[in-house]
This record gives sequence, C-alpha cells and structure tokens, in this order.
Amino acid sequence: MGKLATNCYLFISGPELAIIDPGDEADKILTRVEKTKAKVKYIINTHSHFDHILASDELKERTGAAVLIHEEEKKLVNFKVDRFLEEKDKIKIGSAVLEIVHTPGHTPGGICLLGKKVIFTGDTIFKNGYGRTDLTGGSFEKLKDSLKKLAGLLKPGMTVYPGHGEPFKINK
Repeated sequence: MGKLATNCYLFISGPELAIIDPGDEADKILTRVEKTKAKVKYIINTHSHFDHILASDELKERTGAAVLIHEEEKKLVNFKVDRFLEEKDKIKIGSAVLEIVHTPGHTPGGICLLGKKVIFTGDTIFKNGYGRTDLTGGSFEKLKDSLKKLAGLLKPGMTVYPGHGEPFKINK
C-alpha cells in the first residue's frame, strides 16, 4: 500500500484480526476489514519506518485497536503505542498465536511475527534479499545475526510474508 508498495496484512483468526504494517490508505484497509466481519484487535508495526506505520493512528482512532511495536522503536515513534513488545512475547488473535522474534538490523526494534506455518518479516527478509542497513539505526552486523536466527526458525512449507514484494514458501 502507498507509494512505496508496502505490504499490509490482515491476520484473521475466528472473530478477530490484526492489521500488520498499515503503511497508508486507512480507508482501503478498513474496506477490506469490513468484508472479513472480524473485529480489529491489534495494529502491529514490524518497525517504525514511515512506510509501515502511516495509517496506524487513523486506524487506532477508527477501530479502537491496540497499537503494538517493539520497545527498541520507542524513541523513533511519534504516535501513541499501547504496548511495547519484547522477544518471545505472544500475541493472541482469535485462536491463533503470533510470537515476537526480535530481528534488529534494518532498525533497532525490527520484529518478525512467527505463527504455526507463517511468518511476517517486515523488512528483515524478502523473497530475493534482506532489508537495507544504511538508514538511521541500521546495522549490518545485527542484521546478519537476525538472519542466522531466522534460518533456524524457518521450516519447509512455511509461508513468508515480507514487508515488500511477494510472499513466498520455504522449500528446504
């Protein structure tokens, strides 16, 4: 969504959903939410770059959902956050659970959201690459460590939902 083609995801489980990385176009997101008939429980930001958070405030105002982001992004956000996340925190949406995997490198508080057969990776990894580290707070050394951590978590058949580009399946 938006000019930088950021992926925004609706993670739906039963009567609840989470909006992940609402980069822009709140009206468009809410139109899709209405079609699901599910209630927005959370707005989850994988990191604080503007192309992943621009619609967070408006969506919070219009849905009453809690806004979540990693604690290491605290100094970088200029909107109200309801809960700062940490490694291994669990977010319950309907009957599903997403576990927080702290993946610094692209930003200090970058996270991935790990489910049973899915992972939302923000700008940590993409189908053919990984996030840049040349922006404020970026660190190539930390990103390398994060990629090693993810290599141990990604399992064959798992679907990866990146912050930009197409989702893809892990084959090996």
